[in-house]
Amino acid sequence: MADNLPSEFDVVVIGTGLPESIIAAACARSGQRVLHVDSKNYYGGNWASFSFSGLLSWIKENQQKTDISDEREDWRKLILENEEVISLSKKDKTIQHVEDFCFGDQDSAENVEEAGALLKLPAFGASDVDGVAQESEKECTPVESTLAEVESQEPEKATGTEPASTVEGNDPEITSENESSHSTALGESAPETGSAPSESSAQGPKKITYVQIVREGRRFNIDLVSKVPCSRADVFNSRQLTMVEKRMLMKFLTFCLDYEQHPEEYQDYENSTFAQFLRTRKLTPSLQHFILHSIAMVSETDCSTLEGLQATKKFLQCLGRYGNTPFLFPLYGQGEIPQCFCRLCAVFGGIYCLRHSVQCLVVDKESGRCKAIVDHFGQRISANYFIVEDSYLSESTCTNVCYRQISRAVLITDQSVLNTDAEQQVSILTVPPEDVGKPAVCVIELCSSTMTCMKETYLVHLTCPSTKTAREDLEPVVQKLFNLNAEKETENEEPKKPRVLWAVYFNMRDSSGVEKKSYDGLPSNVYVCSGPDSALGNDCAVKQAETIFHEMFPTEEFCPPPPNPEDIIYDEDEIAPEESGFSNSPETKPESSTEESSNGDSTAVKKEDNEE
Repeated sequence: MADNLPSEFDVVVIGTGLPESIIAAACARSGQRVLHVDSKNYYGGNWASFSFSGLLSWIKENQQKTDISDEREDWRKLILENEEVISLSKKDKTIQHVEDFCFGDQDSAENVEEAGALLKLPAFGASDVDGVAQESEKECTPVESTLAEVESQEPEKATGTEPASTVEGNDPEITSENESSHSTALGESAPETGSAPSESSAQGPKKITYVQIVREGRRFNIDLVSKVPCSRADVFNSRQLTMVEKRMLMKFLTFCLDYEQHPEEYQDYENSTFAQFLRTRKLTPSLQHFILHSIAMVSETDCSTLEGLQATKKFLQCLGRYGNTPFLFPLYGQGEIPQCFCRLCAVFGGIYCLRHSVQCLVVDKESGRCKAIVDHFGQRISANYFIVEDSYLSESTCTNVCYRQISRAVLITDQSVLNTDAEQQVSILTVPPEDVGKPAVCVIELCSSTMTCMKETYLVHLTCPSTKTAREDLEPVVQKLFNLNAEKETENEEPKKPRVLWAVYFNMRDSSGVEKKSYDGLPSNVYVCSGPDSALGNDCAVKQAETIFHEMFPTEEFCPPPPNPEDIIYDEDEIAPEESGFSNSPETKPESSTEESSNGDSTAVKKEDNEE
């Protein structure tokens, strides 16, 4: 199938994480010929979202850490005498210390079938892969079968619901907003009027079992890294601050809005931390705490004064943009955002191949520039620029790179950690460190209206910069906020804490902030994209994508608005997809992961109705 790929492109992008996907979309939008490949059989890399069975597959894969075999060795014959190669990594080492726990009867789910699951697909390279997998006519796939391969990460979306939609929420520490008013936008928020009464409404809260989680696994969209593009809620409703403190806070925030115009106020503290700068502003300890953890949301020890002022200004600029809160969360999870940019790239002619490994980069010895890649089929593909996600680089290339780590935990709970009567909300909580020098923990709690979990459950994400393993870093916070006992405290008494039904801990590599010169021997036309960082938003990924794009194409506009569809003139070749199966029709989008893996080796862009 790869023999049908064109042999020349303008830009080759390796990895489908958020920065790479933004760059691919921007390049295709500016008229460049883009090839976008990923060795995985799903989009997003470490930015992906999974169904519950898909996450179990991901956990098993990262606990085993099996090597990817090299199918062909004859690719070295394609390398000329005046060329050398930079081998790429065959093994993803960005995830470590994966530990998952079930706080219930896991054995009872051994033969439970997942509702709406697809047929089990053959293993990679199997000779009987003949076409796209069709949905099972029986019912669904057993759970142990789903552990052998990742399921589709895209859920069954509600009719008319756009995956790029967003929901609004608030900080439970400060204020809470009932989201039932957003039911028309969310598609599945509060119970619909006229619907049959559920068991839970008639008999009170229903106990959720592991069997139910497995059966409703496709209702989950679990992020490997949870982001919120903006910030948090209005602190002025907080009763924890006195009126005098609120006036002091207003005065400081007014300064932050145009701090650039008053360099004399902060220039003596540019080499200090933001926390140290706040101590000089005659702010009470409570205000310093609020500004650090509830507004700027930055580290007490690592954030500089300028970074803190920039973060505070961003919070203020986001207020009032979309309702009462300055933060947004994407429906169906963070993994939808990279996919949206992949679809944009496909609309403007980009070609996509999943399960498509790259053996090496081919470098011209004389010029020192990268000329081509060689894929795992042994095909040589030339290009002018190459974008590579950090995890694809070999250990020899990254010898001098010093990586940080992120500690992550994902919990499925039976009720909200926020003590409120509101049934539907998105909550964000910052847990300050107990010891000086330790990082704060960011807790994001999602309800079923975000399309990330089944009804009557909550999905909780915990994130902080690593000091130890993820479990060691985050379990104390989990124990403080949640009940880890398999059963409730008493049968008749309402529990004080939400009960954890299932949990996973893992450490993820943080490659943000690594300078290109830290990588050994990379040509000037090869650009490296980092994985997720520990920050709450996606600023780092967006800025990195824009910087790399302008280094490649300094005169081009970065991701301009799409043209009016009526003004687009299509060539004849673009109207009809090629017989090879690769399509760059403007009415295309990347396939969902289960269908993609059925192609065996690589994936073309697939037509889909009602796109954009």
